[in-house]
Amino acid sequence: MATLRLGDIAPDFEQESSAGKIRFHEFLGDSWGVLFSHPADFTPVCTTELGYTAKLADEFAKRGVKVIAVSVDGNDSHKEWIADINETQKTTVNFPILADEDRKVSELYDMIHPNASTTVTVRSVFIIDPAKKVRLIITYPASTGRNFNEILRVIDSLQLTDNHSVATPVNWEDGQDVIIVPSLKDPEVIKQKFPKGYTEVRPYLRITPQPNK
Repeated sequence: MATLRLGDIAPDFEQESSAGKIRFHEFLGDSWGVLFSHPADFTPVCTTELGYTAKLADEFAKRGVKVIAVSVDGNDSHKEWIADINETQKTTVNFPILADEDRKVSELYDMIHPNASTTVTVRSVFIIDPAKKVRLIITYPASTGRNFNEILRVIDSLQLTDNHSVATPVNWEDGQDVIIVPSLKDPEVIKQKFPKGYTEVRPYLRITPQPNK
């Protein structure tokens, strides 16, 4: 199986889920998507992750992002686990969890790493844009919970940099200064695109206020 890389089209699939059968590309529609995997149901770290993701529903919605989780357990297990998540994390799980018992999705997205475990998925995260292209891949070990604030930060950066000729610097967060891309050299074009002005630290490092704020 070929490795999935940034810029590739996210593989489509049809799979059962806690919200019924899902065809992935159809589910995403024109939205951005976050697909993230879990080693198994009724595991402590995953329980906290899914609860926190549910609490971020408004944050994902305002960015036009649909969230979908995947676990290699079945729907009956998912439904019992969701009740546990809702109770222990004081929230309501409001996104589908794929029931990937046949490992179809896990294999399509290379989520099982045999040297880590031959049976369960590692903590993979895929951010997918409206053109169905994979824009971010992060893989965490099973023992480490993900930082979903970072996932939101990357989505903010991708959506900003897709629409403006900028890149985001280290530790950037929405509302902070950004960097004019080095490929933009014409002073008149720069003046038009960045009417707030910019600071030239070096010819290749030009800082400007975030253009859509």
